[in-house]
Amino acid sequence: MANTVSAKKMTRKIAKRTAVNRSRRSRMRTFVRKVEEAIAGGDQNTALTALRAAEPEIMRAAQHGIVHKNNASRKVSRLAARVKALAA
Repeated sequence: MANTVSAKKMTRKIAKRTAVNRSRRSRMRTFVRKVEEAIAGGDQNTALTALRAAEPEIMRAAQHGIVHKNNASRKVSRLAARVKALAA
């Protein structure tokens, strides 16, 4: 366990940050799951609506350092391609 005052404060800060990051990651994954469920359902309009809601959430997670920017862009790109494929 931390002994110094500054080390104890750092453990408190890390615990708070971990909780916030976990919440943000969970929120992002929920939005992604909604898009994937809509794709599995085969309804392009629902999937497109879900994708439009998920994209800002994914990019916001990247801005906050939850996922890497390239990872977020890749997720959005792959989801968009899968939604587009429903039209065919």
